Amino acid sequence: MPDGKIATASSREDEADLDLIRSAALEAAELTLRFFRNDPRAWTKAGNSPVSEADMAVDALLRTNLLTARPDYGWLSEETEDDRSRLLRRRAFVLDPIDGTREFLAGRPGWGISLAVVEEGRPRAGVFAAPALREIYAAALGGGAYRNGERLILPPQDSLQGIRIAGAKGALRGLAEKAGIEASAIEQVGSLSYRVTAVAGGRFDLAFAHAGAQDWDLAAADLLVHEAGGLVISLEGEPLRYNQGTPVQPSVVATLPGIADAARAAIGESLRFRGMLPGRNPRAGGS
Repeated sequence: MPDGKIATASSREDEADLDLIRSAALEAAELTLRFFRNDPRAWTKAGNSPVSEADMAVDALLRTNLLTARPDYGWLSEETEDDRSRLLRRRAFVLDPIDGTREFLAGRPGWGISLAVVEEGRPRAGVFAAPALREIYAAALGGGAYRNGERLILPPQDSLQGIRIAGAKGALRGLAEKAGIEASAIEQVGSLSYRVTAVAGGRFDLAFAHAGAQDWDLAAADLLVHEAGGLVISLEGEPLRYNQGTPVQPSVVATLPGIADAARAAIGESLRFRGMLPGRNPRAGGS
């Protein structure tokens, strides 16, 4: 059947792209470890965000390796100026050479390399490599998610009680109360890519990010969570779209399907209570 042939060809392309970005991530991981805990030069860029010579070296390495292999693909990287030519290409690489640069510069291990291939707004292949932790996560659409070659399958969850949460404590205070845990138990993870990827890996049952995250923070992690059996959605419950004109995302929840609605409701209530979302403040009077 024609549809079957198209699906098979697409799957082969996704697997080939996954092989490519996984190989590129492994080479980039070796490069990052030459700089890690070795006092790389660093400076501050727009938005008061740190960047280092390691970020730039990895960006250059990946750009050379990936675009040499796929010259017809678009390119969206945190460390490359976006000329928007990516919007004219069928597929695009979406990446962060080092996500969690503050962690990297502080000598802490919770940082990594995020690489995705996006087509028609959604990731088709994704890799997150955490070199200092000796972990590499990989997924192709429809092919499952893996960590260091081991299949990741998330268990079902139908209650918020006792869930493990990552994100900003203030935004998640209401969710913590409904989950029966102290707000102090919510973990802060410096790398947003790793925070979401850790849901796929089973470290957390839910991760949250405020509006304003960039495509390169989320595209690979989104696919990893999806292929492990989870969801990465907006606070309104919609799937995320990548490689659009403005590569910025709304508030994001990464979690398990059975608790997604309850989690979104609890987070929304908490944010409205803190005046961070439109809606009635529960402290105010009125009907």
